[in-house]
Amino acid sequence: MIVLTRESVSKWLPERPEDGHKGTFGKVLIVGGSVGYTGAPVLAARSAVRGGTGLVFLGVPRSVWPVSAVKCDEAMPFPLPEDENGKLTEAALEPLTERLSGCDAGLIGPGLGQSESLDRLVPELLLRAKCPIVVDADGLNALSRHMDILGRVSAPLILTPHDGEFCRLSGHWPGTDRGREASDFAQAHRCVLVLKGHRTVIAGPYGQVFQNTTGNQGMAKGGSGDALAGLILSLLGQGMEPVQAASAAVWVHGRAGDRAAEAKGFRGMTPSDLVETLPEVWLEDFHC
Repeated sequence: MIVLTRESVSKWLPERPEDGHKGTFGKVLIVGGSVGYTGAPVLAARSAVRGGTGLVFLGVPRSVWPVSAVKCDEAMPFPLPEDENGKLTEAALEPLTERLSGCDAGLIGPGLGQSESLDRLVPELLLRAKCPIVVDADGLNALSRHMDILGRVSAPLILTPHDGEFCRLSGHWPGTDRGREASDFAQAHRCVLVLKGHRTVIAGPYGQVFQNTTGNQGMAKGGSGDALAGLILSLLGQGMEPVQAASAAVWVHGRAGDRAAEAKGFRGMTPSDLVETLPEVWLEDFHC
């Protein structure tokens, strides 16, 4: 298992050409949100913007769209069909498929909620995807009930479970050797697995295993995972290889959390503070 460092992350980060335009730096799509869970997709979108993405689209249920639109200045939310409980329905499949076809990467899950319709929508969208996809939060819950599709998904996948979500995906809680657990899962399912927690582990489909050492207990608050998912999406959309995008994002996310804790304290810092600290990390740690 390789311990991530600033130097290793720096080698992976893509260059930003001086003559680049919005399209140069990636177009990404976030699918999420539901009534009662409007903050998660917005945090992911803000993190993707702060990660350097050129264009960030955000597909949310129709009744959630006005809230997302007010909260997003740089990202571009758009409304999708919903059910009576404010969750996306299978009618969103076609517009999402069309939108995703023009993007460099996608994220499914922040604030999505759970329903029988979503249990059908998420697997079908994964099967149709051509670009790399990050699956997080309730996207993982929907996937856990359709694990058989992993052998049929052609797009590269990055799964980002915490221990409870990993249990739902694998059928058991991770043991003491988290690196081996993550690696076995990633190789068996040909995906990148980000097993979140203290000393997050990132495992690739070909035996690569990385461990992170940045981050702190002040990040143990709702919304931190959404910020991480958005940052992984951002680097993925900028052309990084999936295992490197996930690993770099985890390190940078933790580094931003450490800087936020220095400024705000462990108890009072928020995931929004973390996201707003990302520019400091890019500038001071990577000079970009």
